[in-house]
Amino acid sequence: MKTFQLNNGELIPAVGFGVFQIPNNGPTYEATLAALKAGYRHIDTAAGYMNESDVGKAIKESGIDRKDIYITSKLWLQDYGYENAKASVEDSLKKMQLDYLDLVLLHQPFKNYHGAYKALIDLYKEGKIKAIGVSNFYPDRLVDLCLDTEVIPAVNQVEVNPFHQQEKALQYNQKYGVQLEAWAPFAEGKNGVFNNETLSGIGQKYNKSVGQVILRWLVQRGIIPLAKTVRKERMLENIDIFDFELTDEDMQLISDMNKDTSSFFSHYDPATVEMICGLKR
Repeated sequence: MKTFQLNNGELIPAVGFGVFQIPNNGPTYEATLAALKAGYRHIDTAAGYMNESDVGKAIKESGIDRKDIYITSKLWLQDYGYENAKASVEDSLKKMQLDYLDLVLLHQPFKNYHGAYKALIDLYKEGKIKAIGVSNFYPDRLVDLCLDTEVIPAVNQVEVNPFHQQEKALQYNQKYGVQLEAWAPFAEGKNGVFNNETLSGIGQKYNKSVGQVILRWLVQRGIIPLAKTVRKERMLENIDIFDFELTDEDMQLISDMNKDTSSFFSHYDPATVEMICGLKR
């Protein structure tokens, strides 16, 4: 699989498999194992997803060498602050039966994220984490962190899809050498994305699905897509995007779809901040 190189020299697979909203105690195990068998080598989970143990079980039973699987987890807000963050990472390692994590992200840009990030830096130096980063850090928060840390985030994971293309975010992440990842690349089916005439028309040219067109569009922008599915045929489809290339005209047609608006909520909205800060994992 194609890889991108992070700012610390580590390689990360260009497409990831996300397990958000897949239940623990069976479903996540089955989905992760199926994804690994389909060819995925990049699994994205989080403490807040409450399914790390299933991910770890699938990795252990897959028969695939640990060094060949890239594993990401994230810290939730209640685990922010220096000591809490260190304890949370250790807990994730224990749940997944791992000696190290390839990438750990701060899940949200609120509360004591500076203390939590300092903990990630120390764990990174200790070798418990191969790379560290953030999630949902929009340009203002990202720049603030980058200007006040000894270790620039390797990754920033934000919502990116044809309706919310995050051009400014991409610009500032690239400026500071931060790899952008896309959650909800299909906008969870909102806005009729899978029936969109523009995307369908492009797909017909290459005998590809709308989903494959979107994932290819992201990779060509230098963004790592994280798509979730529990259907094996979709897993195979979503990883089969490296045998065609979108033209400049195709890329412009998709660019014209941008509404520059989240399909879910804005991290700039005070009510959203209150809601997120009130959530417990």
